[in-house]
Amino acid sequence: MKLIKTENSELEVRALNAGTAKEITEEDQTRFLQVVSTDLAPWQVEQVVTPSAVHARQEALLAVHWHPEFVPMEHIRKRVDAMFPNRTDELLIPTQHNELLSWGDYSGVEVDCFSSGFNRKVQLLLHFANDRVKDAGVLKSMLAHTFKYRSGQLFEFMDTITKPVEGRIDRAAKATGADSDLIEFVRINVSKIQQLLDENWSDIPRQSVKNKLLRNWFDTMRADLGDNTVDRIQAYLKEVKQLVKQGFNLSFFYRASEVIEEVRSLGGCIVIPHPEQFWPILLRNYDVDGIEVWNPQSQEYTEFLISVVNEQNARRDSRRDMLVFMGDDCHMGEKTKPADQQDEAKAAREIGLQPAWDDLSVRKQLIVNNISRRTIIKEYTDRLAG
Repeated sequence: MKLIKTENSELEVRALNAGTAKEITEEDQTRFLQVVSTDLAPWQVEQVVTPSAVHARQEALLAVHWHPEFVPMEHIRKRVDAMFPNRTDELLIPTQHNELLSWGDYSGVEVDCFSSGFNRKVQLLLHFANDRVKDAGVLKSMLAHTFKYRSGQLFEFMDTITKPVEGRIDRAAKATGADSDLIEFVRINVSKIQQLLDENWSDIPRQSVKNKLLRNWFDTMRADLGDNTVDRIQAYLKEVKQLVKQGFNLSFFYRASEVIEEVRSLGGCIVIPHPEQFWPILLRNYDVDGIEVWNPQSQEYTEFLISVVNEQNARRDSRRDMLVFMGDDCHMGEKTKPADQQDEAKAAREIGLQPAWDDLSVRKQLIVNNISRRTIIKEYTDRLAG
């Protein structure tokens, strides 16, 4: 990781010191309510429904890996309609983290699980026709349990900073160049967040109780602290978060094989997302319908992955072909933030926008194997119907 300079300007030191009052102020209360709120102001709705570009020539829309977060589907639908006004074929399925949501005739979820074969957390995209999960009590209970992972990790994240867990703090400080002033400033602010969470727990949307809460809190300070200081804080927080994730007990999760078995019993379908992050999962020969060969976070091996899928399909005797997917991995909550507080890369992601489908070198491989958005939409729709 690139080291961040430790020399604070006099202005930065004053700004940090000014924010180290330990008592919760009215400004803190306002900031907290702002970052946990899932209600959208008119300007936020306008940002959500107004796309940055219109793709008038894209007639097939395939999107089976995206996250509504707290944004109402009605606003998302308006954005999709505006972005792709001439679409004639479509398959859109939301995949909220560990929460089953529906769009039209289909429901989906991105579930965290555990692959014992290589001892790490992985993720699977689960897709269903709505009637398949109407009474899916076991699956919904599994998801409810797994949903607690993200809030549980937030509490460990905060405890690491506030107690503090010295080993993790020292490692994060060395990796990012965070000095004692910055570390203390973060500790005091995270302590305030913990207290405000406890005081307002019954009124806080559970969708807001995740690691992003800390990032969003400090992003609201950019006007007071400046981008340089907040960027240094965010780098330090990100490093602490990674250390917390590394130490998280994997036994909390259901095994990938258990999740797959339950999905198949319900007649659902399964896709492996961003496999570049989970290479070994491709070697486990799990019973899945397809893999993502492209994702905004995983773009380096697209052509190689397509060739692997094609070779595997050529050798299959009885099982259905593995399908090729591309995931936009769009997080709609990012589009509700003020422009100067958005993560530029995440904000650029759009539902159904997967440029690799139209890349000339990628298309060359897809065409010879009769793979396109339309062929995948038809085949996957048939599978979802059973």
